[in-house]
Amino acid sequence: MAKDKSEDVDPLIEAGSIDTGSSIPLYAQVKDCVGGLIERGRLVPGQQLPGEHELCRHFGVSRPVIRQAIQDLVYAGRLVRLRGKGTFVAEPKISEGLVQRLVGFHQDMRDHGRETISRVLRFGVVSAPSHVARMMGIRPRQKVILLDRLRYVLDEPIVLVSTYLPYPLCEPLLKEDLSRQSLYMVLGRKYGLTIARGRRTIEAVPANPEQSRLLQIKPGTPLLSLESISYLPDGRPLEYYYALHRADRSRFEVELVRLKAEAPGEPSDCEQYLDALVSPLDS
Repeated sequence: MAKDKSEDVDPLIEAGSIDTGSSIPLYAQVKDCVGGLIERGRLVPGQQLPGEHELCRHFGVSRPVIRQAIQDLVYAGRLVRLRGKGTFVAEPKISEGLVQRLVGFHQDMRDHGRETISRVLRFGVVSAPSHVARMMGIRPRQKVILLDRLRYVLDEPIVLVSTYLPYPLCEPLLKEDLSRQSLYMVLGRKYGLTIARGRRTIEAVPANPEQSRLLQIKPGTPLLSLESISYLPDGRPLEYYYALHRADRSRFEVELVRLKAEAPGEPSDCEQYLDALVSPLDS
């Protein structure tokens, strides 16, 4: 049975009108109107937008104006286009803290009120690959614990992550069930291993066929890769991980804190760190 068009059009009554005499471009006004409906919950995730003709009639603007407004909302992740089906309100992206908060994915999602589960793909002892050994400051081929997990939020696969831990320190961890537990919580509460500091880098990468299959996306779809190395209070590396987040369902939040500079005109430690964080990869 076809969906009643009135179900899609009714929210537009609250969208507001376009001021043709304003200095604000028409497409920007349409974008703000539709975006406002999404923010107020009058257009909900998964709901289909009316067609271009209906939007043109309602706002009294041309088709190019509507197309530009919709395209901007697609770029912003507020809408999604499905070929042959139409334009729909996108699911809200899942926010995570990138720096300043050394918590794991499980705790981060709990703080946002979301339930997570993990499908453990591999959990055992392996020889450290050369890049992992370099990051962890150990000899190549030395024993490490590898934990591969596919992590779900509300039954949707969101993150594919490989975690490496030093075998001598974390050998008892092998008996744990980490499908519904926070790794950081288990390490801290059961084994007294608490992370004191860490370093994380992020970049965009395309999904390969295996990653696409696990994350239920198309090959080549953009992913946000997060590489992290974390240290114990005494400076020993405890954890190296490489995580692949679905870019269509994830975003990272960064909290900035301005610290007092040691001398007038000198950048603070925080400013120096942030400058390094945003520097080009080839610098």
